[in-house]
Amino acid sequence: MTSTPAISAEEREALADAIRELVSRRADSASARAAMRSTPRLDRKLWDTLCTEIGVASLPIPETYGGGGASFVETAAVLEELGRSLSPVPVFASALATAAILIADDETTKRELLPSIASGERIATVCWADERGWTEPGVTADAGLLSGTAEYVLDAECADVLVVLAGGGDTITVHTVDTDADGITVTPLPVVDPSRALSRVTFDETPATTIPSGPDVPGKLRALARSLLAAEQVGGAGAALDLTVDYTKSRKQFGRTIGSFQALKHRMADMYALVETSRSIARAAVAGVVAGSPDAADLAAAAHVHCSEAFAHVAGEGIQLHGGIGITAEHDISLFFKRAHGSAQLFGQPHEVVADLGSRVLG
Repeated sequence: MTSTPAISAEEREALADAIRELVSRRADSASARAAMRSTPRLDRKLWDTLCTEIGVASLPIPETYGGGGASFVETAAVLEELGRSLSPVPVFASALATAAILIADDETTKRELLPSIASGERIATVCWADERGWTEPGVTADAGLLSGTAEYVLDAECADVLVVLAGGGDTITVHTVDTDADGITVTPLPVVDPSRALSRVTFDETPATTIPSGPDVPGKLRALARSLLAAEQVGGAGAALDLTVDYTKSRKQFGRTIGSFQALKHRMADMYALVETSRSIARAAVAGVVAGSPDAADLAAAAHVHCSEAFAHVAGEGIQLHGGIGITAEHDISLFFKRAHGSAQLFGQPHEVVADLGSRVLG
C-alpha cells in the first residue's frame, strides 16, 4: 500500500504514550460526552490538537504530499489509544479516505487532496455502503454524476471531502467531491453508540471528480478498514477491562472487595486473555495489509471476527461485574458496551464474514 519506513517498536510505543497523555490531559469523559451531544458530533479542539501537535492525520501520507511518511501501522497505534477514550474525532474516517486515495494511486488526486488532509485542515471520509452493508456501493455513477445513497458514513457531518465508491455496470469506480457540492444531502443518523457519528449521504446527480484507479480498491480498502477497526476495538476492550478491574478493587460485599473473590478473578483473567489475543491478531492484520501479504484479506477478516466478539464479551462481562450501576447511561462502561456492539456491525457482521471465509475455503 505504501512503503513502510523503519520505525521501531519503541518509537511506536512512544507515539501511543503521547496520544494517551494528550487525550487524558485535554479530553476527559465529560468533554467526550459533551462532544457526542454537539452538532456536529466532533471534539474540534481535540482534533486540531491531535493534528497540529502529533500529526495523526498525516502519519500514513508520504512526505511528498505533506505527510509524516510513516504507515498505517502507526495509525493503528493511534486508533488503539483513541479506542480507549472513545474520543469523537475523525481519525478513523480520515485514515480510510487517505487509504482510498493512496490505493487508487492517481498522482493528480494525491497532490490535490493529501496535503490538506495531512494537516487536518480538511476532514475526509469514505462513502461506500448501501442499506445492506459494504458488499455493494449505495451510489451509482453515470457520466461523472453521482446518484443514490451511501449509508453508515463515518463522520460525514463534519467532513469537507467525500471519497465515493460508486457502482456502475460491473465495475466500482472512485470519485471525490466536496460536501458542499450541489445535490448532496448529509443526514446525521440516530445511533445506539453515541461515540460513533454515522450519517446517510444522498447524491442527486452530483458532479464529481473521477479518480483513475485499479479494479481492487474495494477489496484492499475493506482489508485495511477491518484491520484498523480491530486495533480500535483492542483499545476499547482494554479500557473496559481496566474500568472493571478498578471497580472490583473498590466495591465491597460481605466485608471484602469483590475483586478478591476467586470466581471474579477467573472471569477477569479470561477478559485479559481476550484483550491480549485481540491485540496480537489486530497488529498482525495491520502489518499484513501494509506489507501487502498474500493472506492479508483473510487475516484482516479473522481479526475483525475475533476482535468484534472479544470486545463484545469483555464489555458484557464488564457490565455484569459492575452490577446495577453498569447498565446506567451515566457510567462509562455502558459506552464501551455500546461501542462494542456498534463496531461489530461495520464492514460486515462477524457471522457474515465467517460464512464468506467458509465458502471460499470450501470452494
